[in-house]
Amino acid sequence: MCMDVPMALAGSVTQPGETAGAPAGEPLPQGLYLANTADWGCRTTATPNSCLGITIPVVTWSTPWTLLGARVQFFSVTPVIETSVGNTASNASVYNPALLGQLAWDLGNGFGFSYAFGSYFGIDEPVAWSSTSLNQRFALSYTGGGWDLTANVIDGIQLQSVTNQAQISPCPAPFGLQGCNPNFINVDLTATKKFDKWEFGAVAYGSADLTRPVVNYQKQSEIAVGGLLGYDFGSVTVQAYVTTEVMEHNYEGGRDTRGWLRLVIPLWKPEAAPQKPM
Repeated sequence: MCMDVPMALAGSVTQPGETAGAPAGEPLPQGLYLANTADWGCRTTATPNSCLGITIPVVTWSTPWTLLGARVQFFSVTPVIETSVGNTASNASVYNPALLGQLAWDLGNGFGFSYAFGSYFGIDEPVAWSSTSLNQRFALSYTGGGWDLTANVIDGIQLQSVTNQAQISPCPAPFGLQGCNPNFINVDLTATKKFDKWEFGAVAYGSADLTRPVVNYQKQSEIAVGGLLGYDFGSVTVQAYVTTEVMEHNYEGGRDTRGWLRLVIPLWKPEAAPQKPM
């Protein structure tokens, strides 16, 4: 079981709730996009609160190419993270960067489906994972009539279940400074409706460890729900949402509550860009 500050992250390399509010199954128009999701929150317990702040800039290139009828897209993730326990300990560093490729299909009648595959890369930073992990994502969206009804399932597979660096995931005693790196699954859910430039609705997410790296590792899981408010300014789209846990297992108790803010900025969109089959 992860201990101290890292418990805010559970065993998921992809932060649970990171893609809530986004129509992840919908193909993007050709262009280059920047989406930055920042959040901060604390787990309230009888002991000093453990808090997590993270900013997650994602740069997406929606290419002019199609493959098997799907838009070919690529995106990079370069998070920065800060953790603290009460007034006693604090750490900040670059988090594991990721690079993924994606196929996104327009299924018609407002439906879209996407599949992404890539990797988070292990790095030698104090608040990061000591293992490189594979990451695949399956997203289904309905965006007709101003709705965003999306389910995004994220599956993570660690290439090293146990490492000689604890970093974000220390193993329980008596395994010393080894790192315990479980496989994980996240599910991010969105149900929002747009009214002109405004967007209102609900979000939810859950995460769970899928493997037990060492014999006495205690798998963690959580479920959180919240509400979202968004506004489209034209050159930038802003979303804000607040979530709180309604279920947790094998954390340090209490409930994790956090606020989220997302900015989506189109960096480049060619006019009347045609799709080109690969």
